[in-house]
Amino acid sequence: MTKEWYYDELNDKFIQKRQTLGTFATKQEALAALAEFSKTPYDVASESTTVAQLFHLWSERYFKTLKSRSSERSIISAWSYCAPLYDMRVRDLRSYHIKEHLEHASRVPASGPNKDKVVKASPGTKERIKSMFNLMLDFAVEYEIVQTNVARTFDLSSDIIEANALMKRSHITFTDEELKILWDNVDRVKYVDWILIQCYMGWRPQELARLRLDEVNLDEWWIMGGMKTPAGKQRVVPIHTRIRHLVKKNYDDAKSLNSEHLLNDPTSRTGMKMTYDKYANRFRAVVIDRFGLNGNHRPHDPRTTFITMAKRAGVDEYAIKLMVGHKIQDITEGTYTKRDIEWLRRDLEKIP
Repeated sequence: MTKEWYYDELNDKFIQKRQTLGTFATKQEALAALAEFSKTPYDVASESTTVAQLFHLWSERYFKTLKSRSSERSIISAWSYCAPLYDMRVRDLRSYHIKEHLEHASRVPASGPNKDKVVKASPGTKERIKSMFNLMLDFAVEYEIVQTNVARTFDLSSDIIEANALMKRSHITFTDEELKILWDNVDRVKYVDWILIQCYMGWRPQELARLRLDEVNLDEWWIMGGMKTPAGKQRVVPIHTRIRHLVKKNYDDAKSLNSEHLLNDPTSRTGMKMTYDKYANRFRAVVIDRFGLNGNHRPHDPRTTFITMAKRAGVDEYAIKLMVGHKIQDITEGTYTKRDIEWLRRDLEKIP
C-alpha cells in the first residue's frame, strides 16, 4: 500500500488515503514489494503504473521543491477533480482522455456544506489540472514509464483561457440582495461576519487575515493595518457603526483565545491563525456556496463592494483612496493635505 494525500478545503487539512501497488499471491511477496518500493519507488514504475500511482511518485518529489504550502494545496485541490482518471494505466492515457476530462471535470466533497454535491471545476482549476498533467507526464517520460508526454500535445481551449482571464481581472460587487442574505445570517453562520467587516472597511483579504489586536482601537473605533503598497501599509480605517459589534465580538473572542490576531478559527487543524488560503476556503465553502450566492465571487469582492457602496453614497474620492490604500495622484492632495480620522469617519458614515 502507498500513501496518497487529499486536501479538505473546508477544514484546511490533508486527508490520507491509500492506493495499492498491486496484488500478490502471498503476504511475503506483498511485503517484499512494499519494502522494495520504500527503497527505490521510481524503479517500481512499470507498465501497470496507474495515474494515481504516478501522482504519488511525482508529487513526493515535486512538493519538496515548492516554497509554500499553499502551492502544494493548490495542486492537491486540482488533483481532487481527477478521480475518473485515477485507475487508468499511464501507458493507456491519451490526450483525448485529458481533454474530455477537462471539459467535464468535477468532484464531490466528502465533508462540509456541499457534501455529496457535484462541484464543477472553475476555469482556473482546469488550467491547474492541465499544468499538473504536463509536469506529471514529464516525470513519467524521465523515468521511462511512457515515451511521450501526451498532455503537452495540446493546449487548453481558448474558451477556458478566456474565462479564467476574465475571472482574474474582474471583481464582482455583492448585490443588495446578497448583502441582505449575509446580514440575515450573520449571527447564525460562522465567517459571515468576516465578510461583512471586509465589505464595510475595504481590506484586501490578506490584510484582513493578518490584522492584529494591537492594531484595533475600540476606544476611538478605528483599525490601523494594510500591506502590499506604500499607500496601503499601516493606513487608518474607521470602523463603520454598523459593524462595530462584529469587530468587538471578534476582538473579545481573540482575547479569550489568547490570540494576537483579530480573526481566528480555533477548530482549524493547522492552527487558529488566519491566512489568505484559510480565509478563501471559508469564504467559498461556508458562505458563498452555502447560500447560493454568485459562484464567481472571490475573496477580493468585498473590497470592491466597499468601494462601490462608498461611491454610491457620495463618499469623498480621496477618503476612499486613503481608506483602501490607493495612491493619490494629485500632488497637492496627496502630499500637502492632511486628513484626520474624524473627517474619514464622517464620510464613511455616508454608507447606509
